[in-house]
Amino acid sequence: MSKSLHWIIPHASGILAALLLGPLLGSMAWVEFFSIPLTAVTGPNAVRLVTEGIALGLVVAFAVSAYEQLPDNGRGSSFLRSIVLPSAALIVVVFGAKALRSVGLPLIHQMGVSAFVQGYTIGVVGCGLWLTIAWLRHLHLLRNMFSPPAVKRKPARAAEEEESILSGSDDEIAEQATEKAPAIVLNGHRPTSLGRYKILKELGRGAMGLVYLGKDPTIQRFVAIKTMRLDQIDDSEKLQEIRGRFFREAESAGRLSHPNIVTIYDAGEQHDLGYIAMELVEGRSLKEWSRKPHLMPLPELIPTLASVAEALDYAHQQGVVHRDIKPANIMITKERLVKVMDFGIAKMTSNSKTQTDVVLGTPTYMSPEQIAGKKVDGRSDVFSLGVVIFELLTGQPPFTADNLSALLFAIAHNPHPELHTLRQDVPPMFEDVLNRALQKELLQRYRRAGELAQDLRSCLQSLAA
Repeated sequence: MSKSLHWIIPHASGILAALLLGPLLGSMAWVEFFSIPLTAVTGPNAVRLVTEGIALGLVVAFAVSAYEQLPDNGRGSSFLRSIVLPSAALIVVVFGAKALRSVGLPLIHQMGVSAFVQGYTIGVVGCGLWLTIAWLRHLHLLRNMFSPPAVKRKPARAAEEEESILSGSDDEIAEQATEKAPAIVLNGHRPTSLGRYKILKELGRGAMGLVYLGKDPTIQRFVAIKTMRLDQIDDSEKLQEIRGRFFREAESAGRLSHPNIVTIYDAGEQHDLGYIAMELVEGRSLKEWSRKPHLMPLPELIPTLASVAEALDYAHQQGVVHRDIKPANIMITKERLVKVMDFGIAKMTSNSKTQTDVVLGTPTYMSPEQIAGKKVDGRSDVFSLGVVIFELLTGQPPFTADNLSALLFAIAHNPHPELHTLRQDVPPMFEDVLNRALQKELLQRYRRAGELAQDLRSCLQSLAA
């Protein structure tokens, strides 16, 4: 048996031993004096009832161990993991009732036949519903078990905002291909650790690849581990350039220490897999408040946006431009703390090798200078934040089109809609702030995100007055 299934043996042995032990002990003379306290069950029936109860208890323990030990691989194992607890509960109810009817009749009469029947009915129906719901909700995992993993491709439309656009040279296209890999399998197996971090499960996808939940065993800290595969790049020069870009991200983001910016703890490379360990943020992204009727109230939204602007201003002062500000990259933690995430395509503005012919970002939130492929500074993030502000206020982005080319043209040349035509309860001062943030000409836009933050807080004061 596989070592990964070693936990099955003690549970299965214990269940079998308990079932066999009941009849064996029941045939001995001394059991005539045995009884279960507080019940009328005595003799061999009491012994069998106790041993069968122990067996059912071991079934529950087995189910709990199975839930903890089975890997959450998004396929058959995950399906079994989802139904093991309701299945165990149903087994306990059915076989527990059977044991009471066969050897525990005095106990049934003691609790009342009608109460026993009602309890049994409620237990069977409840566990059956639990099992049915778990089965139906995770049926796709069972289908995945019998189908080969496939790469999901998203259409290149203006409405797609989940992935960043990477275009320009071949290495950017190669990097984009690595982001779309369905899973990480190196040398025939998935990595169980990266550096000193133990990998617990997959969390999702980041700007550069898969993101895992990890744990630092040294200080017992949970982290998010962002990865990028390096083994699929054949050209050695391109490999070195991509590897360099990946670790420049760690260097640029790692220098940032701000309460509203996700902290980078560590970076490294193992088995042709680059990884960055960062602060694990639990909360919800602003994307949840970007559509009607779930818009955030102004008194809550304005300080949130001001905190984002202050975080960006700090990063810009450290020479780091985010380049991909959007609602999905701004988190609100359970403690209501704002966190700017994923400096995955940030570049150090002091980098002398910065290319000006590569477009990085998410189309809807790009600045005009990003679209033109020009070298950008912090004012590009100000424009992107202006797009985010408009969307969070109105429930729609300021620039929309039927295709990507038309969208990029609209961002670069068309004026954004006037805010008061879409929302009348926003103060004129706030609209002036937004108009300045969305100026296409750099000289007319906010020079610093800190200035935008100050004006936003001034709007909050006027709103309170």
